[in-house]
Amino acid sequence: MAPETVIPSTATEVQSTPHAIPTEFKHPLDPLTPDEIAAVAFTVRSHVASKTEIKAIKFITCSLLPAPKKAVLAYLGISLTPGGKPEAPIPIVRKAEVDFLDIVNGHSYNVLLALGDGKWNIQAFERLSEGVQPQISVEELVACEKVVKNDPRVQQLAKEVGVLPEQIFCDGWAIGYDDRFPHTRRVQQAFVFARYSEHENLYAHPLDFIPVIDSNTDKVIHIDFPYHYKPSDEKGALTAQSAKFPELSEDALAAANRPRIPPPKKSFDFLPDLMEKNEGGYKPRDDIKPLHIVQPEGVSFKMNGHELEWQNWKMHISFTHREGIALSTITYNDNGKIRPILYRLSLAEMVVPYGAPEYPHPRKFAFDSGEYGMGTMANELSLGCDCVGQIHYLPGSYVAHDGSAVIVKNVICIHEEDSGVLWKHTDYRPGGRGQTVRRRRLVVSMVCTLANYEYIWNYQFYQDGTIELEARLTGILQVYVAQDGEKSKYGTLVAPNVNAQYHQHLFSVRVDPMIDGLNNTVIESDVLPIPEAETGSTENFAGNGFLTQETVLKKEAGRPYDWEKERRWRIVNSARQHYSSGKDVGYVVAMKGGITPMFARKDGWALKRAAFCNYPIWVCRDVEDEQGSRMWPAGKFVPQTRDSPADAIDSWVKGEQNIENEDILVYLTIGTTHIPRPEDWPVMPVEHLSITLKPQSFFTMNPSMDVPGTRDPRSVAAFSQDSSNNEGQSNCHCD
Repeated sequence: MAPETVIPSTATEVQSTPHAIPTEFKHPLDPLTPDEIAAVAFTVRSHVASKTEIKAIKFITCSLLPAPKKAVLAYLGISLTPGGKPEAPIPIVRKAEVDFLDIVNGHSYNVLLALGDGKWNIQAFERLSEGVQPQISVEELVACEKVVKNDPRVQQLAKEVGVLPEQIFCDGWAIGYDDRFPHTRRVQQAFVFARYSEHENLYAHPLDFIPVIDSNTDKVIHIDFPYHYKPSDEKGALTAQSAKFPELSEDALAAANRPRIPPPKKSFDFLPDLMEKNEGGYKPRDDIKPLHIVQPEGVSFKMNGHELEWQNWKMHISFTHREGIALSTITYNDNGKIRPILYRLSLAEMVVPYGAPEYPHPRKFAFDSGEYGMGTMANELSLGCDCVGQIHYLPGSYVAHDGSAVIVKNVICIHEEDSGVLWKHTDYRPGGRGQTVRRRRLVVSMVCTLANYEYIWNYQFYQDGTIELEARLTGILQVYVAQDGEKSKYGTLVAPNVNAQYHQHLFSVRVDPMIDGLNNTVIESDVLPIPEAETGSTENFAGNGFLTQETVLKKEAGRPYDWEKERRWRIVNSARQHYSSGKDVGYVVAMKGGITPMFARKDGWALKRAAFCNYPIWVCRDVEDEQGSRMWPAGKFVPQTRDSPADAIDSWVKGEQNIENEDILVYLTIGTTHIPRPEDWPVMPVEHLSITLKPQSFFTMNPSMDVPGTRDPRSVAAFSQDSSNNEGQSNCHCD
């Protein structure tokens, strides 16, 4: 029997049984409904009970297995080639995929199901290889805290530094890399904190030990005592002889060679009532006037289930337990011609490696997508708070341990924003006219809480054909306790005895392009001075000449960035050229501001598992099989991997297959290196990071020339003395 379902604060409700089983779909890429999740789980449970010797299971994932790409495009009437006719539709079978665990012996299973004759039928039932672990569930993270709180050894250790059992809290994390524990055992590490009053910021009170638990037996199996740096040593020598991990048989505290360290007591709250109560002197600002976003005639977008249309754009929006948001079949209506641009766009993986080398902190490099799932960690969004203006929400659902559907009602937010000026020009000559056009953008967003951190994902579409994926980082720093006088070269004391270690956030964005069709090519473009043309030469007399040098990528590979050449990449369809430039129609990738190397060494634990961080761009062939396309750059099953698995991106490109005029995948790696500031404490102001896809020789000219330059009648002077400035405005002819 599976454990009772735990509902996290980020979710809305749980549905245990199907109310009805849909016999047909509205769109082939629609995510599984709560009814379908419950029905799929029932089918798997029935099969396990009647046809296997498995005694008890817990579900980990249950999601749609997307139909083949060409079948979906044929169903939607989207052509595979420029100007060609769509292929004839073929029947599409709705399929689902499930991962579950045998609670008794820890084995992992993967199940494929198909909907037929009004019921779900099992097509494949596979026990995964020994030690392969599916993602960690929300319920396992919650259970980790309960296990730690109730462990007598943990309670005694907490008591020794003045913390009561009811004050013990912790965040469960994937173990990362620690070969002291067999990979066949499903384990988590727990970062422990004290919470001295209800709802206070527990991260202000880190404890000095890290338990390790078995997620299947729900027991603490080991307790680590991190090494520290000697407070009296100016060079920052370790308390231990080496940063190396001690053996499990050793006394971990003795190996650390340092005293116990009590948690800091000072409150650093973020809830206004607690700031006023615990910190004193807190007073909210009273000089902020209301700012409202109003659309008196309603929104400009249309929704048909999960399908959206806005300003010539059309796309399908889906919730997934792993990626969070997945956008598919993105097309643009170019003066009556429906032109495909992307088949799919999503976050495929991310990793957060920490830079402290002393035991056991090197284990801290969370794969927040592959190990936990962005969708399962997504928030229910609040109208007027997380999303402002006129909002449309989409729901999401994922499976609980017992097979119930956990529902997050308002998980995806869709709205419009004013985004400054779209384009403008003024004829400065006497009597000249000008035109200003405001830029509108459509935003599809989600907010995900990964323990201490929040990630805000904004997929943004613009009227000039631009697509932008913006990540915003906020939340609370992951911190560890420091001794009085202790200094670390690998972190910042953001508050007394609170050490925030240096770390990085590195994201892999999966782009499945279909620029005017499925067969695409990537062109690498470098900007450089005219080669072998010195100043004074006949070709470059003034020495100012520069040009672009383009290389067609022909074989699967990862490619480095070159700052000196301001390298860029363009995804093109060589079967169609621009009428004037002569260039292949395409989209250019702009991510210069987000290109960040991983600072872990090439043979280090983190980079061995996150090989996608080796290059800012990877290009490979798409390969579809019974489990769908190539998807996950760090492998499908990420927890507790020791190396890059065979189904990861560095293995895919070893085949060096042709990628010119093929159905390709492009993986983009961007990131940021976080050297924490005291100003990031106790809650970090938002940090921005983005990737932009811009049309290049795709449209005849600026596709937003038909956007009207309307003047906002509600715009008024800020102060009475400014009212005279409203007259004239000769440079603002918004016709």
